Amino acid sequence: MTMLLPPRAVVRGSSGNWALQSTLERRGLGPVAGVDEAGRGPCAGPLVIAACVLKPGDAARFEGLNDSKLMTALARDRMYDLVLKRALDHSVIVVSPAEIDWLGIHVMNLEGMRRAVAQMATHPGYVLTDGFKVPGMPAPSVAVIKGDQAAACVAAASVLAKVTRDRIMEDLHSRYPQYGFNVHKGYCTPEHTAALMEHGPCAEHRWSYVNVAAAAAKHGLAAPHRVARGTTATTVVQNDATPADAGELATSEGAEQMTRAEA
Repeated sequence: MTMLLPPRAVVRGSSGNWALQSTLERRGLGPVAGVDEAGRGPCAGPLVIAACVLKPGDAARFEGLNDSKLMTALARDRMYDLVLKRALDHSVIVVSPAEIDWLGIHVMNLEGMRRAVAQMATHPGYVLTDGFKVPGMPAPSVAVIKGDQAAACVAAASVLAKVTRDRIMEDLHSRYPQYGFNVHKGYCTPEHTAALMEHGPCAEHRWSYVNVAAAAAKHGLAAPHRVARGTTATTVVQNDATPADAGELATSEGAEQMTRAEA
């Protein structure tokens, strides 16, 4: 199958993070969907993936839209409400820790992105993904380096995913207050690590991750769901780590897949 590539066009930097999708739309390749995730690095809680299609010419309505990680919590909440109000279409997929433990974080990340695009009522003409290629998309797609900063639709998807996941983690805090999920959102901060070792993991932890497995072994606990062989994490992603520092993928298999995807 020959991949549909956009014709050559001038991308005007003056258009900011709307430039790429505006160019694709001018070339007849719209609607343009952006896809992004939140929660690839934590050792607890779900992975959340969102897809979003913004209305062409709506840039003035979205002043301040950026990578959700670069926005304050208050700004993200406001932008989240605006995206829900103004977006042409959107969808949000929540992947449970059990699915991550069974198939691996990278496999579920790719599958979640495909599901998010397929779930929208609007069939996109083109899809922009953040950072790496996603095979099997239901529409032509291209990976955009730092897409959540370079493309407004990807930034909008990042806001939807981040706010949705943060709210889930805050709800989990009411059920498991001993871990402090409302503060670190499941990332491996020193406080979370200490709580994990003191209390052992709960059902919302990712039992395939090496630090969770170690805490479970200390307390003599068995995983509450099936954990596939070969998916045990070889690294733990710290809250301030970058892929170059520690690798955002939870499994060695996923890391190899990511390397191949980025090659």
